[in-house]
Amino acid sequence: MAVSAKSFGFLTVLIIKNIICSCLHVTAPANSPIPASKAAAYIPSECYPNATRNESVQDSYPGGVEVKDPYRWLENPDCPETRQFVQDQMAITKPYLEKSPFRAELQTRYKELNNFPKSWCTFQKGKYFFSFRNNGSQNHDVLYKSDSMTGGGEVFLDVNTLSKDGSVSLSAITFTDDGKLFAYALSISGSDWMTVYFKDVEKGTDFKDKLEMVKYSGLPWTNDEKGIFYGGFRDQKGKTDGSENKVSKNHKIYYHVLGTEQNEDILIAEFPENPDFYLGAQVSNCGKYLIITSSTGCDNNLVYVADISNGIVAKPELKPIVTKLEANYYFIANNDNEFIFQTNKDADNYKLISFDITNPDPKTWKDLIPENKNNSLNWASAAHDKYLILSYIEDVKDVVYFHDIMTGEMLKRFKFDVGSVDVCCDRKTSNVFFNFASFLTPGITYHCDLSKPPFDLDIVYEIKLKNFDREKFAVEQVFFKSKDGTKVPMYIAYKKGLKKDGNNFAFLHGYGGFGCSTLPYFSIHRLVVMSNFDGIHATANIRGGGEYGEKWHQDGCLEKKQNSFDDFQAAAEFLIAEQYTNSKMLVINGGSNGGLLMGACLNQRPDLYAAVVADVGVMDLLRFDKFTIGHAWKTDYGSPSDPKFFPILYKYSPLHNIKIPENGDQQYPAVMLTTSDHDDRVSPLHSLKFIATLQYEAKKHPNQKNPFIIRVETDAGHGCGTPMDKKIVELVDMMCFIVINLGIKFEPFLC
Repeated sequence: MAVSAKSFGFLTVLIIKNIICSCLHVTAPANSPIPASKAAAYIPSECYPNATRNESVQDSYPGGVEVKDPYRWLENPDCPETRQFVQDQMAITKPYLEKSPFRAELQTRYKELNNFPKSWCTFQKGKYFFSFRNNGSQNHDVLYKSDSMTGGGEVFLDVNTLSKDGSVSLSAITFTDDGKLFAYALSISGSDWMTVYFKDVEKGTDFKDKLEMVKYSGLPWTNDEKGIFYGGFRDQKGKTDGSENKVSKNHKIYYHVLGTEQNEDILIAEFPENPDFYLGAQVSNCGKYLIITSSTGCDNNLVYVADISNGIVAKPELKPIVTKLEANYYFIANNDNEFIFQTNKDADNYKLISFDITNPDPKTWKDLIPENKNNSLNWASAAHDKYLILSYIEDVKDVVYFHDIMTGEMLKRFKFDVGSVDVCCDRKTSNVFFNFASFLTPGITYHCDLSKPPFDLDIVYEIKLKNFDREKFAVEQVFFKSKDGTKVPMYIAYKKGLKKDGNNFAFLHGYGGFGCSTLPYFSIHRLVVMSNFDGIHATANIRGGGEYGEKWHQDGCLEKKQNSFDDFQAAAEFLIAEQYTNSKMLVINGGSNGGLLMGACLNQRPDLYAAVVADVGVMDLLRFDKFTIGHAWKTDYGSPSDPKFFPILYKYSPLHNIKIPENGDQQYPAVMLTTSDHDDRVSPLHSLKFIATLQYEAKKHPNQKNPFIIRVETDAGHGCGTPMDKKIVELVDMMCFIVINLGIKFEPFLC
């Protein structure tokens, strides 16, 4: 806790009803108060589908509060009424978006910007180097195998060949330490469900093994290379293709021996007394130990260890190491019996601890690398047997350090520009690869040989975008005050020479949840905003994220969730007050938890925005825990059945707080929701119920002239695995919606 003519579920043909099409005015009615320049944005409320309301459906909540849920039927994705509702919505949305005067130019522009060769972080396994590459026109990246780290080689795995429409995507990969065997997981239509396959690296041939019903899982090999561990829901009944809403219970870890049938796999870990647990598995560097983690949600986990040095023939005994759900623990590496974990136990900014696994009493734990009080530890990796590489977030940018794994001593700081950094390394090789990106840097892969001090960085590959001159653009970081006085950072990007006269188109993005940090990244959409609309692209690093450690996260969740919304609204106010834009030219966008952010801010401050685009949002905060993986989000939101959290959730839940102004010329901004029919992370029901309620309210308020529409993608999920063709159409549709409602013009500009 992130869209072609389409419909819901099995529907593939969009039926556009004449009666609805006739309501899509190109010009405003004679008595309309809408300016002629914005007439194309107008959709008369009577043209919205007449969705059935069942006023008798209601639930009881703590304190005896009764809450009606008239669109409960939209929670069933397979009922004919839901499918018809989606079909009717798309019969409005598709022709509405297609009447944008710049649609063809936008389509061409996004395709041109994306059409450049890319190569992502190289890594070494055994004697081969691997890298993901894309020629610029492929739906998914291709995995290459080479004798050289600098390129060349041959295609090792190309998922583009597995489906004509790009619906099959790669979800996970893992190699044995010697690089001879390879396991990989494929997903269909963007679902979180995965199917695992195996290859011989040298021969390139496939094994017959096939593992199904895998979900929320890594694929670690045992050091003897006989098999892998995986997690899943093999006992789940009914439909399991990602279009279902059912909650998955009793996540289990299994061990599969290569060359055997899945029904022979050994059950390794389960917690039937805690059916909401999600489990993870890792194998220690030495191969002697299996580390199992368990968590009820997206925060805090338990840790168990099993001795697997004699092989695995039956369910092993799990030794409890961490027995309280009070902090996060991530296994980093081990030196024989000395284990290293990254944790936020008594360290809001995280630290590395070490202890003897044979005597794991917390009293014996040592701080290998103590907490940095100023910067949050983003990630840590072990490399070349005796080193650690650590990345800290320093004012929303990655800073990377090099440490001794035994003593924790800091040996060097790697120099990178302002941006985000990922690493590919392991303890079997001295070759380390860093992948750097920023708002104006598509990607640079660096190499460092840890066997050769002073550990200099060399460029292996730099992604270059044709005709892109980064010197024509500017990025600044500002700090604004939120409602309670907290200083919040925000990045603002624009074309140099911008006039701060308060009249610029601005696109403001936010997330703010689950401790996830939004660091600088490259985006072709940002380039379109800046280069073709002379616009401003801003990213607000609001509370709820992890930009300043666990305290920043906790200050934006549970009973303090309102801080996230206040921060985002303050970001919008800052952009307006500082003359970057005005409320009639400001568009906001976010996905998933960021979609919830959009819904809450729409309801709380509709006066601040011209348009809102909410992607795959969590909109029903009273029933989110009843579907798919929703119950895991209670760590950030709290439980609707808890007397402490119900009134908090009820107060900001987007679905339950729609309040279109009764009088005057005030109204809600234009709204476009997006969702996908195979999203089993945030079910489409959230967006469907929200759009039905928005449109119902619009029919009661004649002053509501700005449109409420929804875009439902078929054969796609929460965002991961979406083929590039569909991603481009999604971006084009979003910009068409913005163009129509803001009246802005597309301007050709060679960036």
